[in-house]
Amino acid sequence: MLRTATSVGDQLRVWRRRRRMSQLDLACEADISTRHLSFVETGRSTPSREMILHLAEQLDVPRRERNVLLVAAGYAPIFPERALDDPALAAARGAIEIVLAGHMPYPAFALDRHWRIVATNGALPQLYEGVDPVLLAPPVNVMRLSLHPGGLAPRIVNLAEWREHLLTRLRQQIDLTADAVLVELMSELRAYPSPTPTRPPTQAAPAPVITLRVRVGAQTLSFFTTTMIFGTPVEITLSELALESFFPADPDTAAAVARLSGRERG
Repeated sequence: MLRTATSVGDQLRVWRRRRRMSQLDLACEADISTRHLSFVETGRSTPSREMILHLAEQLDVPRRERNVLLVAAGYAPIFPERALDDPALAAARGAIEIVLAGHMPYPAFALDRHWRIVATNGALPQLYEGVDPVLLAPPVNVMRLSLHPGGLAPRIVNLAEWREHLLTRLRQQIDLTADAVLVELMSELRAYPSPTPTRPPTQAAPAPVITLRVRVGAQTLSFFTTTMIFGTPVEITLSELALESFFPADPDTAAAVARLSGRERG
């Protein structure tokens, strides 16, 4: 939809509607007149590069797509995109490696915008025993690895709950980015066998976080996750990168991971 809206005005209008904003809403946020905004969207006025970036900021347009807007208006893109191993990203890559290594013995990954693993600390390899090798061939997609019937899905105790959690995150990302690859991924994941929801065990109080409960050998391990992003990126690769870290949700899981990783105290 966004790619077929070729003019910058058309693309801005699509982004505005995706954000469920009226012209008046956006004009007020951007501190411009609705007349000016209308002229920009209809092509009667050619926006400056600064105006495009200003409107894109109000609309929370991803940096990758801000470049698209600039090119559509005849300007050069300003947000660079480099491979993670580019020398210019050495400091950021070093920070990623520090975070991943420091999280041992628990799993942690750096993920790109399509949920593909670009770096990992390799922790808890026992978690992937029995997984179809095709799903572990680079680039590994963690959504597919988690929910595919040949992946972790058969061993996820709370698969219905975890599946809904992952699909909700993916749906929110699609709403934000309008990424066609993610739309295709969502369709693929929804086509996988859907588990029957089960009633969670009665608890004195609701759990503070959704946990992943997965069988590893004879034991069920329970993890919650945190997501870290770069706070002030102007580079596309870094702006789309996320560090996903798994933490033990209970003492039994912490003890089991220590044992499996050979870090159990004597």
